[in-house]
Amino acid sequence: MIELRQHGPIHEIHMARPPVNALNPELLQALRAAVEAAPGKGAHGIVLSGGQGVFSGGMDVPHLIGVDKAGLRRAWEDFFAACRALARSPVPVVAAIGGHAPAGGCVLALCCDYRVMARSPDPAKPFRIGLNEVQVGLAVPEGIQMLLRRLVGPRRAERLMVSGMMVSARRAFAIGMVDQLTDLPNVHNAALEWLGALLALPASPMLRTRALARADVVDALENHVHLDRFIDAWDEPDTQNTLKALVAKLKK
Repeated sequence: MIELRQHGPIHEIHMARPPVNALNPELLQALRAAVEAAPGKGAHGIVLSGGQGVFSGGMDVPHLIGVDKAGLRRAWEDFFAACRALARSPVPVVAAIGGHAPAGGCVLALCCDYRVMARSPDPAKPFRIGLNEVQVGLAVPEGIQMLLRRLVGPRRAERLMVSGMMVSARRAFAIGMVDQLTDLPNVHNAALEWLGALLALPASPMLRTRALARADVVDALENHVHLDRFIDAWDEPDTQNTLKALVAKLKK
């Protein structure tokens, strides 16, 4: 489910669970392990990549619907553990977003230092990114809300999350949700170029400054997720009805 590719001191962690990199426990555990192991294997920077057309479709909803409460908790713990691994990485991480990134896919990208997103080859069908949890029956945890607020500001983040809006790549770039927009074939090269420029700076001052600047990202995921409240809300009728309708749609 994970492919590791080395570009000199930059290591690429490629999510490889077709068709949409749905985030099940196995993928999330492998992602966390790869992120945590990379610096010890000589990585000075990490590129997180996914599929063309869909970076990651978010959490594997059919899996979540099919497990008991303990399994549900473990799945979400795996998700937030992967998020924390990205946030706490001692080396910079760039998300190379080659397609749609809804919900959990968007959260993974928000945990990274920098986001390069592709323009869709079809302008009439732009790639989209966003925290659309409300549309699938879930509330957005406070820690994740904080990640979006630091990028786009409180008022805009509120409007995006309360409506569950997915914005086009062009709009995401305009509001600061992603840092760079490029053509699809160039996404990986753009990610590597940004990391290469960063790694050309004096390492110790850059990394110390980065750690201070990103302390709020780590804090958001370590202290403001409130998983108990999130799990308790899982059985609410609105949530269950919406999730079951989504699963039925996916099976068609």
